[in-house]
Amino acid sequence: MENIGTAAAHSDQKNYTVPLTILTSLFFMWGFITCLNDILIPHLKAVFDLNYFQAMAVNFAFFGAYAVVSYPAGTYVKRVGYQKGIVTGLTVAGVGCLMFYPAAAMQQYGLFLFALFILAAGITVLQVAANPYVTRLGPVRTASSRLSLTQAFNSLGTTVAPWFGALLIFSVATLSAADLAAMSAEEVATYNATQAASVQLPYIILATALFVLAIIFSRLNLPVIEEPEQTEVAGGIKEALQHSHLLFGVIAIFVYVGGEVAIGSFLVNFFAEPSIAGLAEKDAAALVSYYWGGAMVGRFIGAAVMTKVSPRAVLTFNGLAVMVLVLTAMNTSGSTAMWAILAVGLFNSIMFPTIFSLAIEKLGPLASVGSGLLCVAIVGGAIVPSLQGLLADSQGIQFSFILPVICYLYIAWYGFSGSKMRSN
Repeated sequence: MENIGTAAAHSDQKNYTVPLTILTSLFFMWGFITCLNDILIPHLKAVFDLNYFQAMAVNFAFFGAYAVVSYPAGTYVKRVGYQKGIVTGLTVAGVGCLMFYPAAAMQQYGLFLFALFILAAGITVLQVAANPYVTRLGPVRTASSRLSLTQAFNSLGTTVAPWFGALLIFSVATLSAADLAAMSAEEVATYNATQAASVQLPYIILATALFVLAIIFSRLNLPVIEEPEQTEVAGGIKEALQHSHLLFGVIAIFVYVGGEVAIGSFLVNFFAEPSIAGLAEKDAAALVSYYWGGAMVGRFIGAAVMTKVSPRAVLTFNGLAVMVLVLTAMNTSGSTAMWAILAVGLFNSIMFPTIFSLAIEKLGPLASVGSGLLCVAIVGGAIVPSLQGLLADSQGIQFSFILPVICYLYIAWYGFSGSKMRSN
């Protein structure tokens, strides 16, 4: 029986190249959408005259959806299958994008946040369906490498998004406080309306793309992956968390997403600091592409490296490298600080897919539960940036990067020790 199953697996694997290629479009789209937040945050901060903590509500609304939606999404995907889950996620995300139009027209920050929540709910369903689907389309031995490769296209989306956002969202020059003070109330209202409206076209384009993808995926003939019988699994979350590598992995995803998002969210404002680069928002936004471009390059490199080197060793090394880079950005100025923080993206590259793969390793029928828990942990993208916002408001933006340093220290420990499976 084992030999027959092995032969079937080898036969099926020949057909996995096409579905994996098609799935890369999803990774591109949610990377693109997520990274637009890095441009949206400084934009809305200026439009609504927010402090850092208030501006980070963008991340709270977006990543907070993961905490609310992930586990129900896992249950839903388990019931309807990966393909229908993907179609649902694309449709919901498209609706969220459409809601940006009335939010901009009404100039309501709260409505922007609600639109972001709906958009992120759709992206959450996509993540819950697509990530484990990729790990199942091939040998367990190469799951980390395979997921890293598809995540490279996620990074392609994040690399293109800042340029796209800088071109369209920052199409209208941002005026200084002094300029605004010299304007009449009517002129300020007109200016704010123009600034708010600049997000309408980008998100209408995204909504159209998401709906088109939903139609395409509803008609594709993708491989059906049968889940093992789960009659013996009654504990669900409780039983899954008894596996320490999953429990520590949930925390690792929380701090990784929190650290990565916090750094990305502060880049535009960090580069605008006189002691760093003194750049205008549009120029600073374009530089964010280097941060995410480094992640794209690093994922292609990492996918190859991890076929030869232990994923745990690579994760540990990258965690320590990021700590050094962020500490350098905190304690220097000018181009040294700027390029140090941009280089973080290169080492961030393999972290999410590697942590994800290590955390659900050998969970068997509990893999779908573990996947849902890991996606809930993406709420770190809501919590950590908000905490860094409080630090930036009280201690300054450069010092506030101490929080990501702590996050990456934990990630290095997870790679070195926490990801190892222990007997229960």
